[in-house]
Amino acid sequence: MVQTSTLSLTNPPIKQRLMPLFLLVLLIVGGLPGAAWAGTSQSFGDYTIYYSAFTSDTLQPAIAKTYGITRSKNLGLLSVSIVKKSLSPLGTPVKGKVKAEATNLTGQLKTVDIREVDDGSSVYYLSEIYVSHKEVLDFTLYVTPEGESSPFVVKFRQQFYTK
Repeated sequence: MVQTSTLSLTNPPIKQRLMPLFLLVLLIVGGLPGAAWAGTSQSFGDYTIYYSAFTSDTLQPAIAKTYGITRSKNLGLLSVSIVKKSLSPLGTPVKGKVKAEATNLTGQLKTVDIREVDDGSSVYYLSEIYVSHKEVLDFTLYVTPEGESSPFVVKFRQQFYTK
């Protein structure tokens, strides 16, 4: 069963310092050799869905603490964000409804509990998923931006390395 919950950060100075670091970590981890990470985007009309999956041990401790993320090589982190195209080169982050499913290669369904992280200037949807060494997960994301009636469907595969 997929659930959605909300997490609001209440310390603006920490948020303002750490949000760029969080985004930077998501981008940098993808460039590290041997890192278990997938990150990309798909566009749907006026919206772009950004998504990534990697082991949570790659996050800096302060960032993990700020966002309530447990750091572990056996814990995958799924991150999803919705951006509406606008005059800003980066677009405008928007809220929405995000549901996710993950199955391994034997067809076993993994529990994916999505929580919303709203820091005022950005909105992220995060989930922690237990993973094994070399486990491959097929993700299906159902993303419905606020104001839209039907979800955009994103599918991707990620292998996790925990050793």
